[in-house]
Amino acid sequence: MKPDALAPFEFAPWPVLLVDPVGVVRQFNSAAAAAFGDSLRQNDSVLQSVWFPQNSIRAEVFLAHIDDVSARLIQLKFRTKDGLYSQFTVCVAPLGRDARATVVLQLLPAVEAPAAPAPATKTEAADASLKQKFAIAMQLTRTVAMDFNNALTSILGHTSHVLGRLEAGSPWRASLLEVEKAAARAAAISHDLSNFSRQEKDASPQHEGNLNDAIRRATGAFRTPANCRIEWEVHLENHLYTARYDDTKLQNAFTKILENCVEALGGQHGRVRVVSLNRDLAAPVQDANITLPPGSYVSVEVSDTGPGIPADALPHVIEPFFTTKPGHRGLGLAWAYGVVTNHGGHLAISSEAGHGTSVRLYLPARKAVVFDATFNEEDFYGTQTILMVDDEDLLLTMGQMVLSSYGYTVHTADSGTKAIEIFAKVGPQIDLVITDLVMPNMSGRELVDRLRAMRPDVRIVRSSGNFRPSEVEADSIYLQKPFTSQDLLKIVKQALAA
Repeated sequence: MKPDALAPFEFAPWPVLLVDPVGVVRQFNSAAAAAFGDSLRQNDSVLQSVWFPQNSIRAEVFLAHIDDVSARLIQLKFRTKDGLYSQFTVCVAPLGRDARATVVLQLLPAVEAPAAPAPATKTEAADASLKQKFAIAMQLTRTVAMDFNNALTSILGHTSHVLGRLEAGSPWRASLLEVEKAAARAAAISHDLSNFSRQEKDASPQHEGNLNDAIRRATGAFRTPANCRIEWEVHLENHLYTARYDDTKLQNAFTKILENCVEALGGQHGRVRVVSLNRDLAAPVQDANITLPPGSYVSVEVSDTGPGIPADALPHVIEPFFTTKPGHRGLGLAWAYGVVTNHGGHLAISSEAGHGTSVRLYLPARKAVVFDATFNEEDFYGTQTILMVDDEDLLLTMGQMVLSSYGYTVHTADSGTKAIEIFAKVGPQIDLVITDLVMPNMSGRELVDRLRAMRPDVRIVRSSGNFRPSEVEADSIYLQKPFTSQDLLKIVKQALAA
């Protein structure tokens, strides 16, 4: 049995157990730890300890006849940490051909008969159809881009680090900017496909903030000499309401919307207009293809003076893989739609052939003002000691180079075992640990548990290019790969200030 047999299920939102032939639970994922608590954390915990006595089959009989239930679903009850018994749909998969092989038990939510649907309005029916198409598209791709993201993180990290050190007039600056742009584009392609393969919402920690900062950064990336024929109008609300969002994902959503605007103008003279404002709705409001419920929103409208979208294509522009442009994947607006709706928001699109296109984004907000937060170069410096853990040497080299150049003392470990050795020697001196979550032999979650046992107050940043942490770790600080040197320095400052 490989010690990392459950690595693919580490961030699955349902409990997953690895059980040996005699019923001992050898491994379990984060969702299982959350569901069953101490019953699984004890050494040599057994399946019997969480088994419902009145199940249709006894635990020992179930394991003895695993061939009869493998490759199909079975309804069983298990005792959760609150002492109650919950129904699960159990998927059984042996790890070997032997009848006495170790098995993986996936405890999926119990399937209930659906209630009779209420009559749907035309808008609701269209929305349901779109969601169904999204579900189909999600099933088309399920590839993990972890190794690719690790390489991109090294490229982005080193490039952004050198750019931060170069003089503004350096002849190398333009070339490095192109390298950074190409790496970011490669990361976007990888994320486009992997994000569509995920059926659950991200459990990433989001922060409350002022969306204007993300808008400025996204528009700034397009206001270049290459787009000199475009007139830009940016009008941002001075007292914008507070929204809760993932900064990186929202900025990427803006970027994809702006890409469509620039491509629509096709290098010709035209105008792109970006407006942010507050909206308070006392009653439902219809906006193009969506119905906005009552409440407070931050609204961002991005419009262009391009040729517009044909009427027959407009209903399909946010469908995955639909495109009217040769050579494109048709994931730009679809990806932006997914990001916005996963934030509890709405995306409306209107267009008229010959009169341009308008995309309006609405995020739920509260009536409190958070002023733009910006970092100055001197804010990145520190003197603390950091332990960085990753099985990729490229990332360790980049992290050590970037952090040490800003005054930090950096220890690196290429495995959980090595990290434990370093922590045992210099643990009291370490102010922060940054660890990858998916590593062979000892996962990041196991490493975190062991470090917490050695020193409960240690600050930890979790990082991955694979999936976001499960809800068990929703309040932790998380660094998404690939990341730039500025991303790394910002998250370090955030973690040390926590």
